[in-house]
Amino acid sequence: MLIGYARTSTIDQDAGLAAQERDLKAVGIERIFSEQISSVARRDQLEAALGFVREGDTLVVTRLDRLARSIRDLCLIVDRLKGRGADLRILNMGIDTSSPQGKLMLTVFGGFAEFEREIMLERQREGISKAKSEGKYKGRVPTAQMKADHVRQLHKEGKGASYIGRELGISRSSVYRILES
Repeated sequence: MLIGYARTSTIDQDAGLAAQERDLKAVGIERIFSEQISSVARRDQLEAALGFVREGDTLVVTRLDRLARSIRDLCLIVDRLKGRGADLRILNMGIDTSSPQGKLMLTVFGGFAEFEREIMLERQREGISKAKSEGKYKGRVPTAQMKADHVRQLHKEGKGASYIGRELGISRSSVYRILES
């Protein structure tokens, strides 16, 4: 059985999710697990897909970055599939782990993908550092602190932290931080 997994990082990427699902259906996927969640969060639909696969099945994704965060993560996923007697296919790379060549290519391409991500993050850190040194990067505006007077006023009126947070659109922990300062 061919089982598909599709993921986008945010809800704003509906078109990307639809495109992945379309591409998966085009290759004959019988069951698709999809979700809109960051790769660093718990991916319940990926877990469901990995739990669903049986011996002889193939998990299919459109792109490697939709599946794994790193080489380590990729290897863990492939090992879980292998432990269930299943394979992995990545459509845009033409990789299928049912063959020795596919397993080799997956490892090589996965290494390049992780390297590319690390270089991108390094450049991002360098850019932020440069912008800070030039006074162009200030970080995000501390929205909760801007509402400190209103928080204290509502607290004096006897309102609880949960109510204050909901009313002002800030977290309860921010309310407590303001009240403790």
